[in-house]
Amino acid sequence: MKFTDGYWLMREGVTGSYPVQVLDVTTGPGTLEIHAPTRPIRHRGDLLKGPVVTISCTSPMPDVIGVRLTHFAGGTDTAPHFPLAAQEGFLPEVSYDGEEAVLTSGSLSLTAGRKGPWALDFRAGGRTLTTSGVKAMGIMETGDGGHHLREQLDLRVGTSVYGLGERFGPLVKNGQAVDVWNADGGTSSEQSYKNVPFYLTDAGYGVFVDHPGRVSFEVGSEAVSRVQFSVEGQELQYYVIYGPTPKEILRKYTALTGRPALPPAWSFGLWLSTSFTTDYDEETVTSFVEGMSERGLPLSVFHFDCFWMREFHWCDFEWDSRVFPDPEGMLRRLKERGLRISVWINPYIAQRSPLFAEGRDHGYLLRRPDGSVWQWDLWQPGMALVDFTSPEARAWYAGKLKRLLDMGVDCFKTDFGERIPTGVVYADGSDPERMHNYYTQLYNETVFELLRRERGEGDAVVFARSATVGGQRFPVHWGGDCASTYESMAESLRGGLSLGLSGFGYWSHDIGGFEGTPDPALFKRWIAFGMLSSHSRLHGSSSYRVPWLFDEEAVDVLRVFTRLKLRLMPYLAEVARQAHTEGIPMMRAMALEFPDDPACAHLERQYMLGPDLLVAPVFSDGGEVAYYVPEGTWTHLLSGDRVTGPRWVRETHGFLSAPVLVRPGAVLPLGAVDDRPDYDWADGVTLRAYGLADGAEVTVRVPPEAEYTVRRKGEDVRVTARGTEGRPWHLVTDGSGEDVRHGQDH
Repeated sequence: MKFTDGYWLMREGVTGSYPVQVLDVTTGPGTLEIHAPTRPIRHRGDLLKGPVVTISCTSPMPDVIGVRLTHFAGGTDTAPHFPLAAQEGFLPEVSYDGEEAVLTSGSLSLTAGRKGPWALDFRAGGRTLTTSGVKAMGIMETGDGGHHLREQLDLRVGTSVYGLGERFGPLVKNGQAVDVWNADGGTSSEQSYKNVPFYLTDAGYGVFVDHPGRVSFEVGSEAVSRVQFSVEGQELQYYVIYGPTPKEILRKYTALTGRPALPPAWSFGLWLSTSFTTDYDEETVTSFVEGMSERGLPLSVFHFDCFWMREFHWCDFEWDSRVFPDPEGMLRRLKERGLRISVWINPYIAQRSPLFAEGRDHGYLLRRPDGSVWQWDLWQPGMALVDFTSPEARAWYAGKLKRLLDMGVDCFKTDFGERIPTGVVYADGSDPERMHNYYTQLYNETVFELLRRERGEGDAVVFARSATVGGQRFPVHWGGDCASTYESMAESLRGGLSLGLSGFGYWSHDIGGFEGTPDPALFKRWIAFGMLSSHSRLHGSSSYRVPWLFDEEAVDVLRVFTRLKLRLMPYLAEVARQAHTEGIPMMRAMALEFPDDPACAHLERQYMLGPDLLVAPVFSDGGEVAYYVPEGTWTHLLSGDRVTGPRWVRETHGFLSAPVLVRPGAVLPLGAVDDRPDYDWADGVTLRAYGLADGAEVTVRVPPEAEYTVRRKGEDVRVTARGTEGRPWHLVTDGSGEDVRHGQDH
């Protein structure tokens, strides 16, 4: 939200009050409270005038400092709140000598002095990271009676800003105005399904605004040398998180807000969907599954989209008996083929669903202030919303899903959760504005925790569209409704990389695009991108996505890249484990992996899949692609050709190829199996060593317990294997098919 009219003036009806000095400071164990008047105190008469901003400073863990701005403190504490972790027993150092107040947390410090212009200074590593300076922090009153608290933090020259959720515009957010407010806007608008009030910079710090409702960001857009964020209300809480590297910032941010669960191994295989509005029954489904098998296309999950339920009954969680007369038998037959089953759900209850009356009568549905059930006709006629703030409603909803699990369903696509009204009353008294974004957290948590209880700790996975802070704990998420165009393919990639820079470890998208039908060339290009993503799903709106409906080459392309991904599982499993234990995403923006290379700052059409694979999707029918190669000699995984950087490379690729480059000095583990993702990854693994320097030592971990240390001394390359229980391994130096060595534990 913009408050000013250029640099000098305010917008019509807006007035601002800004701290101008430190009046006094109160210290306590690990706390610092600053009282800052908004006009100079020259004599006692000035003490009779307000407002005064109270600034409370704390730290939940080393290198993280929280700042709370308060105008009026007499309001009620309204839910919901983001659940945040704190390091047990940790207290920051606090000092105040009458002139300067300092709170120090690990390597990060906040300083406020009584002399000189107003400033909160955040420092680490002997330098200032960012500052809240003159007329940055403020109480902003608008002509319509609105009351906002605003903060502005300086942007140093050359600093790039990332994150703020899954956003489909430019990856670097400088110059953008971003409202954190979940919306069902597709991938081609400024709206987002997954809004996260956290931004990460390449200047050593990130900022998390701890407010679950609407947060308005102006990223170098209103004040071009500052990031501004504001909320409506009397309090504003934010945290500055010191890295110094982008990866360290993400580690600390996810330590604060939650790390992703580890998805089951089978979820990394290929998912095939019925698509949305297409006609299908068991015969159709069986023909798809058999067609995949006959063509040598490994399939791991089959997904039933909306019309597994009867029209106008979404959601009643009952199979449409007209087209699925024997759902238990059908699921059993599919599972006998080694498939997992996913079904589509949402948190909405249509009026025609038998669950509507049940939910209404028991108070499980969201209500208006007058006590009536909130309803509208958008999406489903007369639909209502489950009130997930009610424990009884959550148990009721989960109970309906448990019947499906007992029937043989393995996981759920938790669609929607964005169009949440504010003129309602929640069972637990939550503030509707604060619940708008947070609703999806309760929705996905309800489903995920049911799966965890019923399927086990390591076998729970959802396919979720909406999310907010902490949603990363319930993977997997996909990019939403994209069009069948190269432009939409590119915007989907931007959204996924932005989400990864917001603390989410796993991400997927609809291969071929959702809206429309891709032409064969686009579909084949998108396959390569999709199979080199965290999770891979063939899904569309009004047309099927089985490859033989496009052309026979599409079958070959899907076979090549699906089997490549399955062979990469020893590597991908470790990358997934890192997302789970450290909060580092599987699909990484180049700036995350190469923060010291300024050429990587704005790259958004390529990414790193884990630390060692560079992927540059092809966005053209003809196969022309330009991508940037960082320093060193990289090797094309598919051809063995070498490319030396740093430089830009232009290439032309056929449909059976794409730029997939191995990082110099990497040892890439490849599995011995290429027809399923869930196998013993260490059994017969091939270790491909690429350009190991003399004296290099590289340790490769293959989950769950295998570890290989590869050492090079001169021409001698040796491997020490641990935790493999005698299972064989193979070493290939320089990534070629020559110089093969074999071994077991020693």
